[in-house]
Amino acid sequence: MIRRDYLFPLNGSLLAPGQPVLEIANLGLRFGGIHALDGAGLTVTQGAIHGVIGPNGAGKSSLLNCVSGLYRPQRGRITLHRRSDTVELVARKPHAIARLGVARTFQNIELFRHLTVLENLMLGRHTRMSLALVPALLWLGPARRQEIAQRALVEEVIDLLALQAVRHQPVSTLAYGFAKRVELGRALCMQPAILLLDEPMAGMNAEEKEDMARYILDVNELAGLTVVLIEHDMDVVMDISHRITVLDFGRLIADGTPDEVRNDPRVIEAYLGKDVA
Repeated sequence: MIRRDYLFPLNGSLLAPGQPVLEIANLGLRFGGIHALDGAGLTVTQGAIHGVIGPNGAGKSSLLNCVSGLYRPQRGRITLHRRSDTVELVARKPHAIARLGVARTFQNIELFRHLTVLENLMLGRHTRMSLALVPALLWLGPARRQEIAQRALVEEVIDLLALQAVRHQPVSTLAYGFAKRVELGRALCMQPAILLLDEPMAGMNAEEKEDMARYILDVNELAGLTVVLIEHDMDVVMDISHRITVLDFGRLIADGTPDEVRNDPRVIEAYLGKDVA
């Protein structure tokens, strides 16, 4: 079983469950004449799995790209609340946002394919390592000790995600489902305060989806990790999310519990069209 106090020791600095940890307000993102986001907003509370859904082109991935610093919105606020302070994320660089405790996966797998599973996971620890260049290059005592310490946490992630059998394989040789699992693992190795998952189950078969859903529930329930989840499989989203936000053409059209969203006429219209009985 996952060791909450070991795998996520940064949880001591997190907010109490139920408090707002991420607030997005009036977000506007435009590419020329295309409005990817038009006043979108949501509030994610500590310890929740918060689903973000909507038809293709609704602005879901653009929203995560703004939070993680890959896109810079033209208007709006993205506020990360921590126990020690409150931080505005807009205009910050992606690496700075990662250091603040925001980790993510991508819709298309973004791993280093020539590196092994273990090496990819160790890269998730770089934000927690603080060696100078010379000791690191010469592999001096401090460098060795720090890597041993970082490796211990990576081993916990390997056990959690059942990656022991492929730990030394290059990512390029992995089956698709394993590669998606490695990308989740790399994000977990950052010890994030909040985890952004962009379609983590896309392209998976039913068994692989069940496994991924179980891993997401494990890190949420056992480690208290806050998750923002984009996923097209509505059954999965409805089953594991505590709250769901629905976007359509970059605008917020619904926000509530899974039952509230499932029965919202605006959501039904966005997915099925006006003329559906």
